[in-house]
Amino acid sequence: QVQLVESGGGSVQSGGSLRLSCTASAYTYSSLSMGWFRQAPGKEREGVAGIDSDGRTTYADSVKGRFTISQGNAQSTLYLQMNSLKPEDTAMYYCAADPQLWRGSYLLRREVFRYWGQGTQVTVSL
Repeated sequence: QVQLVESGGGSVQSGGSLRLSCTASAYTYSSLSMGWFRQAPGKEREGVAGIDSDGRTTYADSVKGRFTISQGNAQSTLYLQMNSLKPEDTAMYYCAADPQLWRGSYLLRREVFRYWGQGTQVTVSL
């Protein structure tokens, strides 16, 4: 079992920044593949960014150059720094983790992740 808790969401104007955090706990796996996903009303959940157990990152084209995924030293904390936010970034953002070693575009596929947080809302206004 892995428990994930997100924080850091909120409301911001277009062009602003937010930093999301996700704390992973209660797990015994030696490493985790982790990712950030988002879901806007009426839309499917989509991958935003992922990081593998070696620290290599993958991003959706829509956020490349604006968002940065990173981990804390112990790999138990995941971050998503979001800059130059746009109204279309408005969504519920979810942290996800899986004990399998996933790389590249697999980190943006929701079906490979076993554990999910409850989500944190991000709203970007004009």
